[in-house]
Amino acid sequence: MIPLRIAFLVSGNGTLFEYISEQLRESDLNASSVLLLSSNPDAPALDRAKRLDIPSLLVQRSEFASGDAFSDAIIDVLEQHNVNFVCLAGYMKRVPSAIVQKFHNRMLNIHPALLPAFGGKGMFGRHVHEAVLESGVRVTGVTVHLVDEEYDHGPIVLQRAVFVMVDDTPETLEHRVHEIEYQIYMDAIRLFAQNRIQVEGRRVRILPGNHA
Repeated sequence: MIPLRIAFLVSGNGTLFEYISEQLRESDLNASSVLLLSSNPDAPALDRAKRLDIPSLLVQRSEFASGDAFSDAIIDVLEQHNVNFVCLAGYMKRVPSAIVQKFHNRMLNIHPALLPAFGGKGMFGRHVHEAVLESGVRVTGVTVHLVDEEYDHGPIVLQRAVFVMVDDTPETLEHRVHEIEYQIYMDAIRLFAQNRIQVEGRRVRILPGNHA
């Protein structure tokens, strides 16, 4: 199997990036973190990448004359590092279509709800948990999905449920959802590294283990 060479796109803290990078180093998976791209010069993720000795780069849309130039610059950097898989981990910018198309079915994102519910533009972080509580639903959770040109829309790879308690606040619900985000994201990456993911339109089939 071809090794997964993963680039992470991060805008903020980078704890998820750090966790997955360390897990990959300790595992026997044919996968590794090879690059961090950030849209934020103050992102703590940049310091985490330095500590992990993973190359990092700040790439901001404002530095480029056009969206095409911005996309081309990112693609060039990804190609220079032989990246063949991309993970969004708290990336607060929309990924340009050219990059989404280049990494078709090879780009993951995580969302703190059970998509397609509570997704779309503006639905991120605590806003999601506030909307969940306001709706009165009894179950929420986490979704790892492939990225397409629409917000929170690509085929779903994995989901895990979290019960909503009657006395939950946005903060308490966010905490419980956050507790399972790291592991489910790692599980999804593991499936791709093991070549066990087959995408059929909007549906993702998980193949049995030891699939070559």
